[in-house]
Amino acid sequence: MAVDELTAGREAYARRAWGTARDHLSRADPAQLDGDDLRALGFAAYLGGDRDAAVRALQRAHTSHVAAGARLAAAYDANQLAMIFSTSGEPAVGAGWLARARRLSDDQPEDADVRGHLLVHEIHRLFAEGDFAGVVACCERIAEIGRKWDDADLVAYPLSISGYALLHSGKVREGLARLDEAMVAITAGEVSPVVAGHVYCAMIEACQRVADYRRMVEWTDALTAWCEDQSGLVAFTGQCAVHRGQILRAQGSFADALAELALAAERYEANGMDPATGLAMYERGEVLRTVGDLDGAQAAYDEAARWGHEPQPGLSLLALARGRTGAAVASMHRLLAEARDPLTRVSLLGAAVEVLLAAGLLDEAAEAAEELGGLAGSFGCAAVAARGEYAAGLVAFARDDPAGSLAHLRRAWKEWIELGARYDAARARTRIGVALGALGDDVSATAELTVALRTFSELGSEPARREVERLLGAGLPGGLTAREAEVLRLVASGRTNPQIAAELFLSDKTVARHLSNIFTKIAVTSRTAAAAYAREHDLA
Repeated sequence: MAVDELTAGREAYARRAWGTARDHLSRADPAQLDGDDLRALGFAAYLGGDRDAAVRALQRAHTSHVAAGARLAAAYDANQLAMIFSTSGEPAVGAGWLARARRLSDDQPEDADVRGHLLVHEIHRLFAEGDFAGVVACCERIAEIGRKWDDADLVAYPLSISGYALLHSGKVREGLARLDEAMVAITAGEVSPVVAGHVYCAMIEACQRVADYRRMVEWTDALTAWCEDQSGLVAFTGQCAVHRGQILRAQGSFADALAELALAAERYEANGMDPATGLAMYERGEVLRTVGDLDGAQAAYDEAARWGHEPQPGLSLLALARGRTGAAVASMHRLLAEARDPLTRVSLLGAAVEVLLAAGLLDEAAEAAEELGGLAGSFGCAAVAARGEYAAGLVAFARDDPAGSLAHLRRAWKEWIELGARYDAARARTRIGVALGALGDDVSATAELTVALRTFSELGSEPARREVERLLGAGLPGGLTAREAEVLRLVASGRTNPQIAAELFLSDKTVARHLSNIFTKIAVTSRTAAAAYAREHDLA
C-alpha cells in the first residue's frame, strides 16, 4: 500500500496535480521517502497553499540529504526554506537557513549552479536598498551562471527582476523588454512552477506600476489560465485575484473589483503571504474611497499598513476628501521627498497635483505636473500619458487658462476612453465641462457634465456624482451653476473680488468672469442688485 501511495504521489507530482501529490506523498510510508520525495512533498504543499506543511517537508528533506552526505542537495533545501521564511515575514529565520545553505556549499566554485540560487537573496537585498544598478548587475551574473548550467530558473527569474529594476530607473521600454523575454521561458514550459509563478507576478505588477493596462490584462489572463491548468494550485491564485481586482478598478467595475480583492486577501492570508495581503487591502481602500465609503476606505488603508504596505497616495487623497487639506499636503510633501526613483514618483505625482492645487500651492502643483508629463513621455504608456495630460489640464485651469486646459483634458479623456477606463474618462469629462463653462459655453458644458453624471451614477461613485450635480446647479435659480452660486453668495456677504479669489482658490480674472456670467443670467448690473437677488432666492 505504501509503495502504491509513493508511486501515485510521484505520478501526480509529474503531472502537476499538487493537491493529489501532497495527499499521496503524505500518506506514503516515511521509510520509503528519500530526500527528493520529501522535497517534492514540500513543493506540492507550498503550491497547494499549505505553507506550514511545506516547511515541515523541506526540513525533513534537508535532514535526509544531510544524513545521506548529500551536502549540495541539503544546501538547495536550506535555500528554499530561507526563501519561504524571508518572504513570509520571518527574515531572521530565513537568514539562519541562508547561512546554513552557504556553509553547505562553501566548497563549490563561484560559478556553480547553487551559487546562482544563493545570489537571488542578494538581488532582493539590493532592491530593498534602492540600488537598482546593483540589482541589474547581480541579475546578469545570476543569468550567466544559469546559462552555463542550463538552469532555466536562473535565467528567467533574474531577467524579470532586472526588468523591474530598470523600470524603477526610468528605463521603461528596456525593462518591459526584459520582462517579455523572461515570459518566453514561462510560456515554453521551461521554468519550474514556483519560479514561473513569481515571474508572472513580477510581469503583471510591473505593468500595473507603469499603468500598461493592455499588457496587464493579457498577462493576467495568461496567469489565470496557468493557475487553472494545475490541479490543486493555491499559491499565486491570490495574485491572480488581486490583479483582476486592479484591472476591474481601472475599468470602473467597482463591485466586481471588491469581490476579487476579498478573494485575494483570503487566499493571501491562508498562504501566509503577509505583505501581499497588505496590497489587497490597499486596493480595497482605493475602491471604497472612490465610491464614497470613506470610513471603509480608512479601515482598509489601516489594514494595509498593519500588513506592511504603504497606504499612499490613497491615504492623502482620503484626507483631502474629508477636508483635511493640511494633512494631505504634509503627507504629500513627505512622500515626494522620499520618492527618488521614477517608477515611484510617477505613482505619486498625479495625486500630488490634486492635493497641491486644493491647498492653493499652484507653483508646486505646476512643477509636479511638468515632471509627470516628462516621465509620461519617457515611459511611453498610454495611461501615464493620460495622467500627465489631466494634471496639466488642472494646472492650466488654475492659471486661468481654460482654453489651454481644454486641450490637455481632451487628450486625457481620449486616452482613457481608448483604455476602457470609464471612471477616469468621466473625471476628465467633468473638468472639460467646467472649462467650457468658464469660457461661457454653457450649452456644451452642460452636455459634458450630463454625460459624466450618467457615468458616475452607473459606476456607483457617489462623491463624483454629487460634485457633478453641484456643477450642473440642480435646483439653483436663474440657470446658475454651483460655482456661480458660490461666488454670488460671497458677493452677498460683502467679499471683494480678491477675497473671493483667495477663498475659492481662483484668480481675480476668473472671479470677474464668473461675475459677468452671473450678472447676465440674473439680469442685474451691480453688486448691490446681485446681493439682493441672492437674498431673495435664499442664496445668501
